[in-house]
Amino acid sequence: MTSLRQALTLEDGGVISLVGAGGKTSLMFRIARELSANGQSVLTTTTTKMMMPERSQSPCVIFGAAADTVLHQARSLLKKNPHMTAAAGKLQDERKIGGLQPETIDLLWQSGLFRWIIVEADGAAGRPLKVPADHEPVIPDCTQWLIGLVGLKAVGKTLNESWVFRSGLFEKITGLPQGQAVTAEAIAIAVVHPKGIMKGAPAPARRLAFFNQADLPDMLKAARRIAGILVGKCRTALHRVVIGQVLYDPPVLECWEVNPNSSGGFSAQHLR
Repeated sequence: MTSLRQALTLEDGGVISLVGAGGKTSLMFRIARELSANGQSVLTTTTTKMMMPERSQSPCVIFGAAADTVLHQARSLLKKNPHMTAAAGKLQDERKIGGLQPETIDLLWQSGLFRWIIVEADGAAGRPLKVPADHEPVIPDCTQWLIGLVGLKAVGKTLNESWVFRSGLFEKITGLPQGQAVTAEAIAIAVVHPKGIMKGAPAPARRLAFFNQADLPDMLKAARRIAGILVGKCRTALHRVVIGQVLYDPPVLECWEVNPNSSGGFSAQHLR
């Protein structure tokens, strides 16, 4: 069975930022659980906002807007808990917590206290698919892995705000008219377009796409179609496509390598 760490090519530590829609929070905590299982220190956080984690997702939560405040609390907590979540504070809606500034996350990483920092760097208002606005996503400069999520439940659904967050922007970059069914081709464009899901990626970051919600045969088929389009037709900085089901076991179903070949196209290594 391929682990998330293997599938996402996570190596010896670093900063992982999650963008897009369709399971970012669930993926973040599942990665954290896997990485912290052997005692490695993991901090989960956000630069936007997210639901207050349940104890099963994160054993403890630190509140503090400044890096020094977070680090002071974390040093004592890490003696018993390799994984914790940090946020600036609770929002007016007590169920949600507010994010840290990206510069604060840069400082937390520079401190060397955490082996891994995982950042939810985008919001999607609960939709399975999105295209970011001008001010989104909010990605720390220290990001080494950028993972763009797509919720496969959006495939075949009507392009509107019920299924696609910022559907007007999705229409603008993909050319798919509002009211039409969301296609694999349109999603492939949204993944790799300069103003698409992974907009603003730091230049050194390794870019991966994670197609979530592939637990149904039709969704797995749709994911394979999108992956094939990305591998066969697009010249991009995308490193790998991972097809998975974050809420189920195994979380990884397939991985597709995207590598330039000598003919100028791309080759796929389909891993199981």
